[in-house]
Amino acid sequence: MTMSRHLSLLVPGCLVLVLTGAAHAQFAATGTTTVSVAIAPEAALQINTPTSTLSAAGTTFNNNYTGSTSLTYKVRTTKVGGSGTITLKVTTDFSPAGGPSVLTPPTAGDTLAYTCTLTSPGTGCSGSQVSSTAASTPVGTFGADAKSANAGNGGSVAWTLTNNPQYSTGTYTATVTFTISAT
Repeated sequence: MTMSRHLSLLVPGCLVLVLTGAAHAQFAATGTTTVSVAIAPEAALQINTPTSTLSAAGTTFNNNYTGSTSLTYKVRTTKVGGSGTITLKVTTDFSPAGGPSVLTPPTAGDTLAYTCTLTSPGTGCSGSQVSSTAASTPVGTFGADAKSANAGNGGSVAWTLTNNPQYSTGTYTATVTFTISAT
């Protein structure tokens, strides 16, 4: 037999073996996959007090109006360099006219102020804050690798509204919007 004859028999035979091996490599009794997930920073909150009623003890203007708002938050920040915040903003000032106002109080110094607390991993705002219609103001912060409980963590805002005799009698409402973020 000549060398070319041997090669002509050998090449098709090798081709059949290569194709047979490839077909068998696709199917087996077991198989694996790699599951990959990218976990991003996230944040969400729930306001537990849909109407925060403020009231004053007594009737002699000695006590300001006080009340509170309860919230629950969930957060996850980036492991290195991450951070997060909770803020609030008075998005609709008190109405109707004649009562308290955040934007244009009847007397200089009248405020809707607040203090705040957050359970760990959050840190509540420091000291008394004055709410605003123009800018968001702090409620709390989170550091790097902050992770709340699966059910969420608690917090609250304790409100104080100046008791001014210039307010007309009646019921006044304002809308406060809370915002949470995480990086």
